[in-house]
Amino acid sequence: MSRVPLGIALALLSASPAFAQTAGHDLADGVPKLTALVAQPASELADVVDRYTSDRQALQRRYDAAGSPDQRKRFRDFYMGWRTRLGEIDFNKLGQEGRIDYILLDNRLRHELVLLDRDGVIASETAVLVPFADRILALQDARRRLTTIDPAAVARTLAHVTAEADSLRKLFEAPPAKRNADSAAMPAPSEKPVAPAPKVSKMVAYNGAQRLDQVRATLDAWFKYYDGYDPIFSWWARDPLKRTDESLKKYAKALREKIVGWKEGEDEPIVGVPIGAAGLEADLAFEMIPYTPEQLITIAEREYAWSEAEMKKASREMGFGEDWKQALEKVKNTYVEPGKQPDLIRDLAKQAQAFLDAHDYVTVPPLAREVWRMEMMSPERQKVAPFFLGGEVILVSYPTDGMSEDDKMMSMRGNNPHFSHATVFHELIPGHHLQQFMIARYQPQRRAFATPFWNEGQSLYWEMFLWDHGFHKSPEDRVGALFWRMHRSARIIFSLRYHLGTMTPQEAVDFLVDRVGFERANAEGEVRRSFNGSYPPLYQIGYMIGGLQIRALHHELVDGGKMTNRQFHDAILTGGPMPVEMVRARLEKLPLARDYVTQWKFRAPQ
Repeated sequence: MSRVPLGIALALLSASPAFAQTAGHDLADGVPKLTALVAQPASELADVVDRYTSDRQALQRRYDAAGSPDQRKRFRDFYMGWRTRLGEIDFNKLGQEGRIDYILLDNRLRHELVLLDRDGVIASETAVLVPFADRILALQDARRRLTTIDPAAVARTLAHVTAEADSLRKLFEAPPAKRNADSAAMPAPSEKPVAPAPKVSKMVAYNGAQRLDQVRATLDAWFKYYDGYDPIFSWWARDPLKRTDESLKKYAKALREKIVGWKEGEDEPIVGVPIGAAGLEADLAFEMIPYTPEQLITIAEREYAWSEAEMKKASREMGFGEDWKQALEKVKNTYVEPGKQPDLIRDLAKQAQAFLDAHDYVTVPPLAREVWRMEMMSPERQKVAPFFLGGEVILVSYPTDGMSEDDKMMSMRGNNPHFSHATVFHELIPGHHLQQFMIARYQPQRRAFATPFWNEGQSLYWEMFLWDHGFHKSPEDRVGALFWRMHRSARIIFSLRYHLGTMTPQEAVDFLVDRVGFERANAEGEVRRSFNGSYPPLYQIGYMIGGLQIRALHHELVDGGKMTNRQFHDAILTGGPMPVEMVRARLEKLPLARDYVTQWKFRAPQ
């Protein structure tokens, strides 16, 4: 796909009837002028980045045994090889867009190697619980190499794994007193010593159980490839496979129950994998954030203090004085009845789009308005995402008839109209849907550099921008907007403290309930989502910190008279995702070096 240079893109967006704010009746309306799309690529490295993405995806499909010996080695070689080849490019001959892609790609490659090392540490920690994992995963690696299988040898491998897993499971299932007595007793000469159960933390046991689930899934896919197609294989391996699968399933259950404390039928406990100070330092460097975790916590506390002061102002307007939690309680109880939430979301989406149009803040292509859709979120997913999820499809979180009465009320109260007033546009236009629409059409190679500091930060920036420009008229709407603003500050505080080891998941839940006014079930869902491995460690700080970065850049360029609001917002959207510091370098045409080091202090940490 051709890439359109920024100047041409902005002219196209401003002048073409295809991007006019009101669609006409011409059949060409909504279709861009194709003559502009045949321009030369904006970045000399666009094809290089696309090649990296395609090659990486191909290897991910080929080496599909997660964490296997072959996979670990192949990806380390891949990233190191790409860094070598990238270094052969003459950086000084590249234009600004090419230099940006060079720096971003090298930054990505270096961080992928860091992540491989981090995964290696987790694998080492869980090896005492799952010492047979590599042997099972090697079966899938051998299948991918098209190695001729030895069914009898495979059956023996499976039998050994079953025996080993059963032996380890029994150590954990034994009553604690018996475990201690067995490990301390002197065995009779004819008896083998009874080994004690490995001493591991809840976190390591949780990771071990997750590892067992991955191994079972890989083993199942491996088995189905041969079973029935190779009758000798089925004769040898079918029964051992069933025994191994059942053994691994029981072992994972024992780890979860005996060490993690997760009973079947209950919600998963919040455990997570804290990465520590060194891990945070590496991830912040990758995201081009030149601050320590402690400095970012200080920034978040200042933002929270501002939000709390504004909450008290709105509370006084509502007649509750300084008691903003009472004002928040009233707002929560404005929920709509079951079945009416989709209508509310539709109306709020239209309201936000009309506000943007009236002030010419950003270009919204007609097709972007046309194609977004709405679906309802499943009850299972609401356990980790109690509020909206969005993009081209906005997923609406609202109770179903099968939920308990308490869960129904918490869902309705947590998704009331005033909370939703500040989040529907976050998910749709000008938020995630518009972002994704533009990413697919401008600088699409930069999807390889996606970061929450750009996408979540941009949506949070719009929350701040619309607040500043009077979108929230009533005190109730301001309370709803401030709830989320406090929430974003709290995310920085609890997630960084968790990874630093100074706050537990339960303390994070209590923090959200006490300091932000969350419903407890929603707080648990929020913290579980943050720490269960679905998101990278810095994801939750990307909202507020990314938003503050874009806001600081807006101050430099728009308040400084260098760009209009529309030019500024369009330029970010057509530039593609990247750390916000690189957005600044791109828009301000700052000099870039091959060995670029993050340096932009967008907010005084004090």
